[in-house]
Amino acid sequence: MKKLNNSKVLKNFLIIFIFTLMIEFIFRYASNIEIFDYSLIRVILGYSIISLVISFLLSWFNKTIQKIGLIVFCFLFTIYAFLQMGFNNFIGVYMSFNTSSQLGAVIDYVREFLASFLPRYYLIFIPFIGLLLTYLILKIKSPKIKEEKIFLLKKRSKYEYPIRILATFICLITLSLGYYSTLKVKFMQNELQTVSNLDLFKNPNVPSIVVNEFGILAYGILDIKSALIDVDETIDFVIEENDKVTDRIIDDTLWERVIDDETNKTLQNISNYLINQNISNYNDYTGMFEGKNLIVIMMESVNEIFINEEYYPNFYKMYTEGWAFKNNYSPRNSCSTGNNEFSAMTGLYSIYNNCTANKYKNNTYSSSIFNLFNAADYRTMSMHDYTEAYYYRRTIHKNLGSQKYYGVEDLGIEYSNEYRNWASDEDFLNVAMDITLENTDKPFMLWLTSVSSHQPYSVPSIEGDKYTYLFSDKDYPTDLKRYMSKLKTLDNALGVLLEKLEEAGILEDTVIALFGDHYPYGLKNDTLNYVLDYDLSDYEVERTPFIIYNSEMEAKEFKQYTSFINLTPTIANLFNLNYDPRYYMGSDILSDEYESRVIYADGSWKNELAYYNASNGNIKYYTDKEYTMDEIKDINSKINLKTQMSSLIIQNNYFKYLDEALINAQNKIEEEKEQILADAE
Repeated sequence: MKKLNNSKVLKNFLIIFIFTLMIEFIFRYASNIEIFDYSLIRVILGYSIISLVISFLLSWFNKTIQKIGLIVFCFLFTIYAFLQMGFNNFIGVYMSFNTSSQLGAVIDYVREFLASFLPRYYLIFIPFIGLLLTYLILKIKSPKIKEEKIFLLKKRSKYEYPIRILATFICLITLSLGYYSTLKVKFMQNELQTVSNLDLFKNPNVPSIVVNEFGILAYGILDIKSALIDVDETIDFVIEENDKVTDRIIDDTLWERVIDDETNKTLQNISNYLINQNISNYNDYTGMFEGKNLIVIMMESVNEIFINEEYYPNFYKMYTEGWAFKNNYSPRNSCSTGNNEFSAMTGLYSIYNNCTANKYKNNTYSSSIFNLFNAADYRTMSMHDYTEAYYYRRTIHKNLGSQKYYGVEDLGIEYSNEYRNWASDEDFLNVAMDITLENTDKPFMLWLTSVSSHQPYSVPSIEGDKYTYLFSDKDYPTDLKRYMSKLKTLDNALGVLLEKLEEAGILEDTVIALFGDHYPYGLKNDTLNYVLDYDLSDYEVERTPFIIYNSEMEAKEFKQYTSFINLTPTIANLFNLNYDPRYYMGSDILSDEYESRVIYADGSWKNELAYYNASNGNIKYYTDKEYTMDEIKDINSKINLKTQMSSLIIQNNYFKYLDEALINAQNKIEEEKEQILADAE
């Protein structure tokens, strides 16, 4: 008669539980995450549940399959935790199954990715090596149950399976109730946290907080769940009606009609939120560039190393002779280049844990920068000197309103599919300006996204090695020299741009806005500090240049804390475009009402006074002035609501809906008028 297997459930449970907890402790130590705080209770309960489920499932198989299954699980978890540490260190965010469209990009830079791993990350393999030694060398077998202890059980062996199921079920219910209570009990909550633990359990949309509060394994499981199951988010908020007097008058009659008639609660919530946002006043900068051409350049992997007169004179000229925003940041998130480009074009926050630009490529946005200029009768275009390999720009840009998109094949410039050799931005700007300047009958708005300064920097490449001789007298690491060589190609391209505009006689009639999509995350902070002389912690590594330049303008420096989220509303005011400031999560930086603050992808924020770290709820002050607890809570609450609403706008293709709803409302009003006239007759 087969012996009872219930003891195997307990044995495997203990092995898995101890193993996963060891991995979690090493992960937290290596990632500089607080280990012993109240969240540890939740982590232990969560790992208990996971361990019990896996051990219960394994108990239905023979000893060999159980052992193989346990080893496979422990190996996969070890690799997952190892890769997550490296990914967060390399790019600044945790991997998500929602970003699977970028798998090809990760494979392309796998060498640089693995090279970035810190030595302490390899400690994560110790538990797995110990497990293998236990099984393969010591060959420890399951302890035998003494005959006298199983005598009665043998007689009742027919109850073996029911007992196993019932015992497991009772334990799971007990542990689950305890786990659920940790999501709600007050002492287990960080009162400054931007998103509640209960909401994060339903939708792990802020991975850094989820990892801190739930553990890396729980994050992985919740992430898989969110990738497979769409979460129906409902946001409860108090409508704060805005009675501020503004000189920018917008008629909301139709919008109010749409809100009153809407039966979909989510769409009605979005409308109520937006319509009650602040309408910024006109200011001293309104219409300063009205009627001029605009060229926006999103510069690949550019940080403040680019501000150097000796090596990069063209960029330095625009930086010092134009408007330089000294405290600009380009926060990393999943799919930074595509998502940050999207945010700059729409003034909306991308959804943190997915490739928003790709996933919602078919959305339309009447409020995008292209459509604002289209409405002003501009010729709009966008260009990029690479293919559709990573982002579907041909579709994305068209739906954002670009009248014509040119990829690298359309431009006809030389490029390589080999990851290390990107196209030359000099070639790019030569062709781009030739195309643009073919027709100057009416003003143009042109968006350019460069590529030459993209990683990798650890391997030889054409642009990476072309100008390294300029730094031969510097004691810089080779990868830094290659990065700076690539920046030289970009600076030469900016020289081409200025020269072409001047030759065409329209330099003074053209405004150029430049910003970096993200810092060069293929380089370690220690490497960047060979040139940058400030501490790169607390998101300072994400400090990037932002310039607005016109040859006729007076040079100025602006100290406001900002990011690309503010680009479109700022440009819209400068060109006196017909726009509604409430449609954007960003604001006009030059407005007297602008609130100086940069918001990072995980809900952290920074300004002149303080830096708030959303992952652990800590705040660091830079001056003697401090916020009250209520003030911090209020800031965090507004940030959370803003990012949630931004996500809902994207997920529900809100602006397409609103455009159609406004037309329908206008048609209904016309019909009602006609009916009234008919009745009167």
